[in-house]
Amino acid sequence: MRENKNLNQGMKLMPISVGDTLPNADLLRIGAEGPESVSMDSLTKGRKVAIFGLPGAYTGVCTSAHVPSFMRTKADFDAKGVDEIICVSVNDPFVMAAWGDSTGGAEAGITFLGDAAAEFTKAIGMDFDAPPVGFQSRSKRYAMYAEDGVVTVLQAEESPGVCETSGGEALLASI
Repeated sequence: MRENKNLNQGMKLMPISVGDTLPNADLLRIGAEGPESVSMDSLTKGRKVAIFGLPGAYTGVCTSAHVPSFMRTKADFDAKGVDEIICVSVNDPFVMAAWGDSTGGAEAGITFLGDAAAEFTKAIGMDFDAPPVGFQSRSKRYAMYAEDGVVTVLQAEESPGVCETSGGEALLASI
């Protein structure tokens, strides 16, 4: 098992793979007192988690397909013993909280976390740029399942405009 330790120290990392340990990175959420940091380690150690990443809050496929796929399958993930479903996007925590509320995803039990500086996204090698649409250091579309911080399933889309292998149903079928 190799550990993907770097939080992108100036070099392009290979994408994370099955068997890799998730890198620790601080993500942001809105707590009772406002923005708060939460470490990936604290979310994954000793737990079973489904994590899905996407290009951006309020964008087309992310809003119409990706988040709803995990809302539809939340109870099935619970039945399989998954402790938490986490949505990660290169957005600030205010946008992620508002998006979680507007989609109904937060009410459905999905955790929405902002990777504002793209640290986690870059550390797992899932970042991309698309200047024509204003995307700089955004996340590729993916879904993964990790047990105790180790990736056991990873499904990434070839195109950010597609949600097939990274959707809730596809990930659920793979665990």
